[in-house]
Amino acid sequence: MSKQRCLWCQGNDLYEKYHDLEWGVPEYNDQKLFEILSLEIFQAGLSWITVLKKRDNFRKAFDDFNPATVAQYDSKRVLALLNDSGIIRHRAKIEATIHNAHVFLQLQQESGSFSKYIWSFVNHIPKNNRPKKANEIPSSTKLSADICKNLKAKGFKFLGATTVYSFMQAAGLVNDHLVNCFKHQQS
Repeated sequence: MSKQRCLWCQGNDLYEKYHDLEWGVPEYNDQKLFEILSLEIFQAGLSWITVLKKRDNFRKAFDDFNPATVAQYDSKRVLALLNDSGIIRHRAKIEATIHNAHVFLQLQQESGSFSKYIWSFVNHIPKNNRPKKANEIPSSTKLSADICKNLKAKGFKFLGATTVYSFMQAAGLVNDHLVNCFKHQQS
């Protein structure tokens, strides 16, 4: 008998593996959180599977999303990234990722860690939603809009409430697995 999964991932091995092992799992590692946020920004306007298929290339191109390293990228590095066919070659998203690395590092200094900062929005406890159907899962919420507003006030670029909500789902700040999904039942 096969596992019951959320509908969005069914039928694609890469999607199913991501769903089973990562999506909605609480993440506290700052470098991993920077990666998730950056990849969600690259995903804006595209499907997640597009980013997921290129994720290993992104990791190589962006030095495993080490924010201190990414913050040092210069115009030559931007040109190299724009010529890297293994990633999404969108100048504004690339430049936003580099800019956001600077802001990320500042926020780490202010808060002790990005993890402490971002998890404070949910009182350090994942918000466990109980959607029965996919259409009950929002694309954004008042909370994601509030976090987005706060991130933008700190200086982050290329963010919207939908991107932030996707980040929240991916990083496990919210659990939007359907109630009949085996992952929801494990939480």
